[in-house]
Amino acid sequence: MALASSPHQTYIPLPSSNLGGRHADHEVVLKPVPIYIISHESQLPATCLYPSPKNEMVVELDCEGVDLCRYGTLCIVQLAFPDAIYLVDAVRGGRKLINACKPALESVYVTKVIHDCKRDSEALYYQFGIELHWYFLSSYLTTNFSCYPLKYLLTKIAYYLIEEQLGKKSTQDGHISFVRLLADPRYCGISYVEKKEVRSLLKEDRQFWTYRPLSELMVRAAADDVQFLPYVFHKMMEKSSEESLWRLAVRGSLCCRCFCVSDNEYADWPAIPSIPEFLNVERDTLEDDILSILDVPPGKMECVIGRKGSSILSIKESCKAEILISGSKGAPDKVFIIGPLKQVRKAEAMLRGRLVRQPFCCT
Repeated sequence: MALASSPHQTYIPLPSSNLGGRHADHEVVLKPVPIYIISHESQLPATCLYPSPKNEMVVELDCEGVDLCRYGTLCIVQLAFPDAIYLVDAVRGGRKLINACKPALESVYVTKVIHDCKRDSEALYYQFGIELHWYFLSSYLTTNFSCYPLKYLLTKIAYYLIEEQLGKKSTQDGHISFVRLLADPRYCGISYVEKKEVRSLLKEDRQFWTYRPLSELMVRAAADDVQFLPYVFHKMMEKSSEESLWRLAVRGSLCCRCFCVSDNEYADWPAIPSIPEFLNVERDTLEDDILSILDVPPGKMECVIGRKGSSILSIKESCKAEILISGSKGAPDKVFIIGPLKQVRKAEAMLRGRLVRQPFCCT
């Protein structure tokens, strides 16, 4: 089914270096692209349906829905290709349409750029059997990472790794919002005020993304969440060292599977990337990141969190690890810990200590 001319259009900011030297160095060029609303798999581009090693590419990704998680409702998958933005309508296209996106979402030949994938990954995995794996994509790196194609780039993680690389104190368990990231002049330097408008509407009506046809505001809001990511991707790749890129691959792989708890301990997922032989750093200084899942007895999660989150915040400050609680949206009796092995074990011990002192920690 051929796509008709779209009434919707936006602009994707691109660095001048991506446009063949026709513009001054460091100039940001706004490329006009159409926005297509997709309700049938035949409307998807061939590069999405049939990923190929002959056509490696970067695609920006986001998802919208109602209580997006394993049980929530996935409504839209946004895909920003170099020449267009596709709003894949899960409400009208259903499971068949989302499954048609699976080859691209799982392909080693398509790098997906996303700010934070945990809830998106959880929804896609439990509702559609789509696994957001992690690899490095060689043709987009100027380093020697040809063995590790970058399948997903999480801008939230990349931000903190670059901060650490620059010697700045950062807390990876903290939160860099998408709005704050875009406002940072090193990555985009724009004010995303429209996001606040949509958030207000979502608070008033949680079913906002289910309504059809999509309003002009819904189209613009969905497109805005991916249209700036190509530029952010370029700037982050420019700033990242080889070690940061490797850590990004490991951390991204763990985050993609974080809330996707399975009985087979992720046996059907690809292995976590190991330390590459060509990484030019002291091996003794490197420590693999791991994902640990701590089971919490029923009714004891409040003891782990503490009054107004005081307990979990205290542990986060003491450990260089990310501590996540799925809450009512996912697995309510589990705590997920991601970080260097020693820091994860330290966090585990502190969390178990809270449970042992249970009679006193909930008062």
